[in-house]
Amino acid sequence: MIKRLLTAAVLSLGLVTLAHAAIDAYTFRDEAERARYAELTKELRCPKCQNQDIADSNAPIAADLRREIYRMLGEGQSNQQIIDFMVDRYGDFVRYKPALSARTWLLWFGPAGLLLGGVLVIAMIVARRRSQGRRDVDVLSDEERERLAHLLDKNRE
Repeated sequence: MIKRLLTAAVLSLGLVTLAHAAIDAYTFRDEAERARYAELTKELRCPKCQNQDIADSNAPIAADLRREIYRMLGEGQSNQQIIDFMVDRYGDFVRYKPALSARTWLLWFGPAGLLLGGVLVIAMIVARRRSQGRRDVDVLSDEERERLAHLLDKNRE
């Protein structure tokens, strides 16, 4: 009896989450337009969710953006026109892959620069420690060497 109630509860929760899924019932003229719609909704980021594209987001703003893309496709606008409209309205953040420009060069090349800088810092630290280690070996004075030789000879006996 308890197993059936738990199973029913789990299934009910599953149905509730399905009811909130982002499902749009748009009709397209052809498969090419459907593919363009899918591509655009995967390429644009939800301004509210920030880590989801608008195709997968359940946020109301994502539904509005999907509706706007559908409308613009129906008007015959190109993908670039639609993307430009969204960037003008929401900024470069709305694109998962922002265009390379003076404002976004740090976004594109910053991670590589940080990685290269980290590698250089590590290389300098390793080189410094190696050279320091070599100098530390040769720091015994003549008196200390004689004493060490005497102690080693004493241990051999």
